[in-house]
Order: sequence, then C-alpha cells, then structure tokens
Amino acid sequence: MLILSRRSQEPVVVGGDDGFHRLLKVTVLGIQGTTVRLGFDVDPDVPVHRGEVWERIWAEVGQLA
Repeated sequence: MLILSRRSQEPVVVGGDDGFHRLLKVTVLGIQGTTVRLGFDVDPDVPVHRGEVWERIWAEVGQLA
C-alpha cells in the first residue's frame, strides 16, 4: 500500500502510463476533524465506488457466476 500525505486542494494522479489514457485524479477537497472529502476526476465510463459498495457489487457478481 502506498501512503501519501496531501493537504487540502492537493491532488494525486493514478494511471496514465499508456500515453496518459484513463487518468484518475483524486483531490483532497477538505478536512474536517477525522473526515476527509475527496474529489474524483476520471473518465465517465470508469466506475468509482466507496469500498463497501464495491464489495457488495462483487459479492453479487460472484453469486451470479
């Protein structure tokens, strides 16, 4: 696991190793107490889910197979 420190309004970019296709840019929008607000800038066809939603989706997909 890569751990990075970011301040408010500082982004992290993921991907783009194949000619800058399909970049995911995550920006810290704000920090209030123990809550961090993140903004995700990615192609509209790339799904972005909270971890618990992603796990539920994959559990359902596994039951369909």
